[in-house]
Amino acid sequence: MSSPSSLSPAAQSIVMLDLEGVLVPEIWIAVAQATGIEELKRTTRDEPDYNLLMKGRLQTCDQAGLELADIVEVIATLRPLAGAREFLDELRAHTQVVILSDTFEEFGKPLMAHLGWPTLLCHRLVVEAGRITDYQLRMPDQKASAVKGFRQLNYRVVAAGDSYNDTTMLAEAHEGFLFRSPDNVKAEFPHYDHTDSYDELFAYICAALTG
Repeated sequence: MSSPSSLSPAAQSIVMLDLEGVLVPEIWIAVAQATGIEELKRTTRDEPDYNLLMKGRLQTCDQAGLELADIVEVIATLRPLAGAREFLDELRAHTQVVILSDTFEEFGKPLMAHLGWPTLLCHRLVVEAGRITDYQLRMPDQKASAVKGFRQLNYRVVAAGDSYNDTTMLAEAHEGFLFRSPDNVKAEFPHYDHTDSYDELFAYICAALTG
């Protein structure tokens, strides 16, 4: 990670946030609870290999006859985590914010309405006759690549996430934080400050933005 002194004096700031587990509930856990399919409770908090995780999810959905409409119906019942909308609104009043998520456009759009339509960068599903047959990554390791891109645009980038798939994003940012992460992630990445409080995360981010 670069030190603040590597930035131009004119550098602007931007914050990158994960979505699920940070601002909204975990979608697949909600689907598992609604359908009773225990295998779908496994998330990026448990499995570092995203491709392996998603292939398993799609196989499980196919075997259970679970279609996109069934999942979207569950997502429609979800709301932001308590305090998340207020945290995000306050943060956006101070700096630019981008949501970087390994969810999919088909899943994320209903949730963005509840968050005031922040910018969401994510992936797409392949759907045939209502069935999810595959998924298309926008690009490999899109979170880290997005941070690199904004750094090349001379932004000071601060990032926060909760799972294994967020750690490359945190590594590329000028400063990164873990938020409400499980013990296994905190234990493997002890060099990142961790908090369970939106107020404390806001304070961490504001301090990091000023260098």
